[in-house]
Amino acid sequence: MKVLVAGGTGFIGTNLCAELAERGHDVTALSRNPGQSGLPAGVDTAVGDVNAYDSITDTVAAHDAVVNLVSLSPLFQPPSGLDHETVHLGGTENLVRAAEAGDTDRFVQMSGLDADPNAPTAFLRAKGRAEEEVQASSLEWTIFRPSVVFGDGAEFVEFTKTLTTPYLTGLPGGGDTRFQPIWVGDLAPMLADALEDDGHVGEIYEVAGPEVLTLADVTELAYEAEGRSVTVLPIPMALAKVGLTVVDPVPIVPFGADQGRSLQVDNTVATNDVTAFDRTESELLTLPEYLGLTGRRPK
Repeated sequence: MKVLVAGGTGFIGTNLCAELAERGHDVTALSRNPGQSGLPAGVDTAVGDVNAYDSITDTVAAHDAVVNLVSLSPLFQPPSGLDHETVHLGGTENLVRAAEAGDTDRFVQMSGLDADPNAPTAFLRAKGRAEEEVQASSLEWTIFRPSVVFGDGAEFVEFTKTLTTPYLTGLPGGGDTRFQPIWVGDLAPMLADALEDDGHVGEIYEVAGPEVLTLADVTELAYEAEGRSVTVLPIPMALAKVGLTVVDPVPIVPFGADQGRSLQVDNTVATNDVTAFDRTESELLTLPEYLGLTGRRPK
């Protein structure tokens, strides 16, 4: 199968490209600037911007399947000149349109837990509207809604250290926001399976790791992996929202009001759809294990 991975030079993209190449597929990573991508031998690259339709049409049409991993982080404010609606909704619209115009049949969309056009954050609203575009298409689609993804090159653990300080730190609401992190090495094979198995067409999968961790748990794990400790002090959520709203317009501050709202939404699943890929939660890698803290469990 000829597979185009849009956003293929990113964190999840490089892992998926490697997985697909290992399975014998012809893989191309689409990126605005592939550069030194770190992709394995045998994976091709193509230059294209999903927000510029004419730059992707020929490349999309030359492939049997498209995986859309292009995304802005929900953890940080978007870079100047970009926004969630343009990238997530507009980019998805262009990829779907190009796939329908070409010979592409299969389309896998990376979304997010609680994606909904009426969600409380710009990231989730744009992802929700993008899902609607995919579902309304004539393509054989599959949608993934993962919890936060961790692994080499991921930003989640680094985000907690950007938000905090070692030894003594404050977190909005005491860091009670709940996550269910999934390792990229567990997620990538599921994405590949969705391309290969017709039984996944027309399905929306909410996938997550084996443990529910609070933001405070993750903070403690991140510093413990460095041999340092941290005590988390609660910052009232109302006060945190005021502070983030004040710094929202300041370009050098990576957080704003939308990130504050995201910390009021738990990032966990009610039912873990990893079972649709013949996996159980007990088989999945935990964040403590990944950090080298084997046997460590959050308080």
